[in-house]
Amino acid sequence: MAAPAPPLSHDAIIQDSWSRCRAFGLDHQSAPAFDQLPADGIAQLLESQHSLVQTTHQEVLPYYENILSNSNCLIMLADNQGQVLTSWGTQRFIEPNLTRGFSAGASWMERCSGTNAIGTALACEQAVHIEHDEHFLKANRFMTGSAAPIFDAERKVIAVLDVSSDSYLPPSHTLGMVKMMSQTVENRLILNLFHGQHFQLTFNTGLNNLDSQWAGLLIFDETGQVLSANRRADNLLGISLSRVSVESLFKVSLLELLNQPDGLPFALQASGRNRFQCLLKRPKQTPIQARQFSEIKSSETKSAEPTAPAPIAISLNTLHFGDSRVEKAVRQAERLLEKDIPLLIHGETGVGKEVFVKALHQASSRSKQPFIAVNCAAIPAELVESELFGYEKGAFTGANQKGSIGLIRKADKGTLFLDEIGDMPLPTQARLLRVLQERCVQPVGSSELFPVDIRIISATNRSLREQVQLGRFREDLYYRIGGLTLELPPLRERSDKEALFKRLWEQHREPSQWAGLSREVMELFSRHPWPGNLRQVSSVMQVALAMAEEQPVRPEHLPDDFFVDLEMEPVDSPEPLTVDLNDAEELNRQLQAAGGNISHLARRLGVSRNTLYKRLRQLEG
Repeated sequence: MAAPAPPLSHDAIIQDSWSRCRAFGLDHQSAPAFDQLPADGIAQLLESQHSLVQTTHQEVLPYYENILSNSNCLIMLADNQGQVLTSWGTQRFIEPNLTRGFSAGASWMERCSGTNAIGTALACEQAVHIEHDEHFLKANRFMTGSAAPIFDAERKVIAVLDVSSDSYLPPSHTLGMVKMMSQTVENRLILNLFHGQHFQLTFNTGLNNLDSQWAGLLIFDETGQVLSANRRADNLLGISLSRVSVESLFKVSLLELLNQPDGLPFALQASGRNRFQCLLKRPKQTPIQARQFSEIKSSETKSAEPTAPAPIAISLNTLHFGDSRVEKAVRQAERLLEKDIPLLIHGETGVGKEVFVKALHQASSRSKQPFIAVNCAAIPAELVESELFGYEKGAFTGANQKGSIGLIRKADKGTLFLDEIGDMPLPTQARLLRVLQERCVQPVGSSELFPVDIRIISATNRSLREQVQLGRFREDLYYRIGGLTLELPPLRERSDKEALFKRLWEQHREPSQWAGLSREVMELFSRHPWPGNLRQVSSVMQVALAMAEEQPVRPEHLPDDFFVDLEMEPVDSPEPLTVDLNDAEELNRQLQAAGGNISHLARRLGVSRNTLYKRLRQLEG
C-alpha cells in the first residue's frame, strides 16, 4: 500500500515533453500528422469504445453542460492511444487546415502531434494544462488545452478528456473542470462495472460533500476486500489502493461497518490521522456469506465488552456559529425532540433545511431508524401518490410487477422528511392527511391498511398561509403539519458567515490542502448575496479548491458565475482606459479610483477579470 507518486510540476511536464518531441525527430516547424484512421478503422474504434462514449455523453456531460457554455470551448474524448472518439462544443476557433485533427480517428500522441494536452496527459498520466506557446509545434499554438486521463477499475489509463479553446481562459479554471469531469467518468465506470452487486462506501472530509464527485469511492466484497477504488480515495487516505482489506484502511471491524445503516452518514477514523464522513450502500441483495459472517460475529461478541456507540454524524450545535436566529431554531427544535408535535421548517432554497432535519433525526431516539427524505417538487405529479404510499403489484401499467411499499412505510419507526411540501398536488395532500390522522397507509390499488410509526417533519420555501388562501394547499393539512414553524435565515442575513465559510472550507478541502481562503476571497464571500445560500457556497468552494490545488484560494480560482451577483454596473458607461498592464503603480491607482471594484476596472481595461487578478498578483510578487 505505497503512497501515490507525487505529481510532476508543470515546468517538468513541459520540459520532459519537449525532450520527447525532439527524440521523435520533430521540430517547431513540423506539421501535426494526426495519423488519421481510415473509415473502417474509425468504425471499429467507435464500436469498441461505445460504452465509454455512452457513459460520458449520457451520464456525465449533462452535469457539466452549463459550466463552459459561455466559453469558446471544445470538449474531446480520446482513447488511451490519443485517438479522438467524439467531441462536444464549438469548433469555430480551429485553424481551417487543422480541422481533421479534431474529428474521430485523429491521433494526438506526442510522436505525431508534439506537446499537446491529450498526448502529454497520456505520457505523464496526470492532468495537464498546455498554454499556447507551450505546444512544441507552432501549428498548434492557436489554442490552449487542459486534459486529464481516465483510469478504469484496474487503474489502467483507458482514455483522456480534453477541453480546448483559443481563449486565454485561466488554467486553473479549465484544469479544474476537466479534473472533475474525468473523475465523474471514472466513478460511473466503476459503479457500472459492479452493478450494485457489492458494498459501496463513499467517504469525504465533511457531510456537505459526500455527494460530490470528489468523494472517495470504495467497492468491497462481503469479506471486506477492496475490489475497486477511485483515485480520490487514494488521495484522501494517502495510499495507493490495490486489493487491500477495508479493515486495514479504517479503524473499524467489518462487523461494525456492515452494521451501519443505509443512507445515513456516519464517521470513520482512517488508519492515519484523518477522520471522514461516510455513507454505506449495500448490494441489491446482501450475499449469504456476509449475512452468515454478521450472524457469527454477532454471537461471538455477545459476551465481549460493548463497543462505544458511533458518533452522531450531524450535531445540532454545529449548525450555527453564533447567529441568534439559527440558534433560536435549534433550541426550539431541541425542546420538541421527543414530543409528538409536527415541525415545519421555512427557508429559502439551499439554506440547509435537510441538514437541519437530519441533525434533528440524529439527535432523537429514532436515530438508529430510517431517515427518508422526499422532495415533493422533484417527483412528477402523476407519480407522487405511488411513490409515497406504495402500490400493489399490477396496480397500473409500467409499475414494478412486485409492487412497492412506498416511502412512507420505508420510514416506519423513523423520520419522514417532506421537503417542498407546498408543491404536493391537492389529491395527494388529502391522502397524506388521512395517513397523519389514522397512522395507516393504504397502497395504490390495495384495500389493505398498513400501520406506520413515523415522525413527519416538513419544509417549504414559500408561505403556506398564502398557498392556503389561494386554494393551493389544504388548510386542515397546514394545521396538521405546522405545529411549530421554525425559520432558517438566508445566508446573506446570517451574522456568523465568516465562521461558516471557514467550516465549509475545512469540510471540502483535501487533507493535504492546508492553505486556506485568502483575505480577498473572504471579503468577496462576505459581500456576496449568495442567492443559492449554503448549497451555492458548497458548489463554489468545491470548484475553487479543485482549481487552487495546494495554493490558498484566491479570486482567480473562483468560477465566473460567482461574480455575476457582485457586478456593479455604473450609471454611465465609463470611458475605456489605456493602461500598461506591467505598471503596478498605475494599475493600483486605477483600482483605488474604481473603489476596489475589479470587475469595473477590468471592463474599462478591456481584459477579463481573471486576467486582471492574475496580473496584479504577478506584480505584487
